[in-house]
Amino acid sequence: METFDQVIVGGGPAGYVAALRASGLGQSTALVEDRELGGTCLNRGCIPSKTLLQNAEAVNYVRHASKYGIQVEGFHLRYEEMLERKDQVIQQLRQGVQSLMKKGRIQVLSGRGRVHANKQVTVTGKDGQETVVAGRAVIIASGSVPAVPPIPGLEETEYYTSDTIYERRSLPASMTIVGGGFIGTEYACLYQSLGVQVTVVEAAGRLIPQEDEDAAKMLTEALEEAGVSILAGTSVVSVKQQGEQAVVHVQDGSGNGRQLTTDLLLISTGRAPVIAAAEDLHLRMEGRFVAVDGSMQTSVAGIYAAGDIAGGWQLAHAASAEGIIAAEHAAGAAPSMDLSLVPRCIYTFPEIASVGLSEQEARETYSDIKVKTVPLRGNAKAMTMGEHLGFVKIISREMFGEILGVVMAGPHVTEMIGESAAYIHLEGTTEEWSSQIHAHPSLSEALFEGASALFGRPVHQ
Repeated sequence: METFDQVIVGGGPAGYVAALRASGLGQSTALVEDRELGGTCLNRGCIPSKTLLQNAEAVNYVRHASKYGIQVEGFHLRYEEMLERKDQVIQQLRQGVQSLMKKGRIQVLSGRGRVHANKQVTVTGKDGQETVVAGRAVIIASGSVPAVPPIPGLEETEYYTSDTIYERRSLPASMTIVGGGFIGTEYACLYQSLGVQVTVVEAAGRLIPQEDEDAAKMLTEALEEAGVSILAGTSVVSVKQQGEQAVVHVQDGSGNGRQLTTDLLLISTGRAPVIAAAEDLHLRMEGRFVAVDGSMQTSVAGIYAAGDIAGGWQLAHAASAEGIIAAEHAAGAAPSMDLSLVPRCIYTFPEIASVGLSEQEARETYSDIKVKTVPLRGNAKAMTMGEHLGFVKIISREMFGEILGVVMAGPHVTEMIGESAAYIHLEGTTEEWSSQIHAHPSLSEALFEGASALFGRPVHQ
């Protein structure tokens, strides 16, 4: 039986990044993965959806080309070719991960891992053959799968999830999405842009209920203007198969029911952790998730959990940060990542990005909150882009001007959130931010305008 310094179960953003960090610290490392390296994010989640959202953005530019003085007589969508491009991007990134494993001399074991309390891991290959390896430390990063609610009739009805949606190689005429969170709203934007009639059913009172209310309102208005039907405060009562279509029975908060007939039913109601690898350990749990301390260590010494299995923000970059922390602690190094600041990005049209405290959280925590919202409609770069939707909201304390949180909505704001995160991470103030020169014309000038106004020396306001 071979023994490693660290054995990592799961090759997604938490697992393979943990392996790279462990290897970089001089640790002998093994990585166990029963599917493709890269996990859900690379193969079925973030990367496929963002690749196709780039296609959708291109379609929107062509569709609205006339406002840029370009006359397009007609164009055709080739969805199959879009899927092929998506597959090419996945393959290229997957090969990149494989190359990093080889460069780091990380031993990749193909199979399903099961962790034992003595820090041995049984790896069962697809042929049923078992291999046992041991680790001085074990990191469980087995990820999550789509959470499918117990809707009456769903098991007898054809439906898709974010893991399976690309198995359909043609566009439907209509689509009903159950769930209006991060994933559901991104798919609504994607498929609406590709000409599908989309309906979103969300049980909460608004879309993206975990995010800023102003951003949710702007996204809702943009989706509805584009032709998406949004049923917020509405629950799915039952579904049934009717020929090649699904019939979805819904009910709003007042008890009023209606029936939706759709060509494609997409269930997008969150994700559930995969804990099979840890079942023999009897770990302390927090609800459905494995409980961990600040070093990502579980209730069993020397065994760690990172990524979706440990709860928190179920985002790839959060999982990678957790994997790094676990690998560092297991190697005896000081953790280098700050999990209190996880940027949250939604790649809708318009995009939404936030970091730090929300306005509501800040007001519940402090009594001296100041908030400044700067609309993008007056921003020169936004005008040159032909964009009018969007805003930047900065949340700070009156005392010292400490920046607590930032929310942005608009074109490509997910590329701007890093600056905001850096200021909060470094305990920056509105005075410091207002003294930084921002390029003109740029969308990021709105951050300068907001910080300057909060500090009491507004410029273009």
